[in-house]
Amino acid sequence: MGERWALLVMRELMFGPRRFSELRADLPGISANVLTQRLEGLESAGVLTRFRLPPPASAQVYELTEWGKEAEPIFQALGRWAARSPLHDPTLPFSAASLLLSLRTMLDPARAGDMAARIGLRLGRERFGVKLAGGRIEIAHGLPDEADAMLEGTPPVLAGLIYGGQPMEALEAAGALRVEGSHDVVRRFATLFPLPPKAGAG
Repeated sequence: MGERWALLVMRELMFGPRRFSELRADLPGISANVLTQRLEGLESAGVLTRFRLPPPASAQVYELTEWGKEAEPIFQALGRWAARSPLHDPTLPFSAASLLLSLRTMLDPARAGDMAARIGLRLGRERFGVKLAGGRIEIAHGLPDEADAMLEGTPPVLAGLIYGGQPMEALEAAGALRVEGSHDVVRRFATLFPLPPKAGAG
């Protein structure tokens, strides 16, 4: 895990199996050779496994082992710490896995209160379902059968809505965000993930 890119590869696998090409696409700057080395090293260490999808896909994918998934609290602690950086650059690449991990990390159960909602997320080529209930959040691959709201946009756009305070209506008007269903649910949802104060802010 101490090798360069290893933690980022693990992060991208937190929400299910991924193809080699998908990992490269969501890790800008990594070479095919380095990605191959990191995948082989993590597999040798028992952090991930690889297998071939059944036809018609028949593609090789990589997936975290159960032990590998146990590392999520490490990523959450790093995420909370990194969010306090006064030098944070919001223009850096931000993948779907980054967004979803941040939601599981930053949810404030007190703010969520008794809110119960199902929200679908269309993030580029990927689809996820978010379930809020009892002050907890669950995220799974695939859109929910029934949703109170559906959001479509890139991960940076959704991050701008949730963490950057960008108005939903302005993002919709700009064509960056598409909202189906209850706008009120989306408005409240976007307030449930407060960021910690920046380092040195008191």
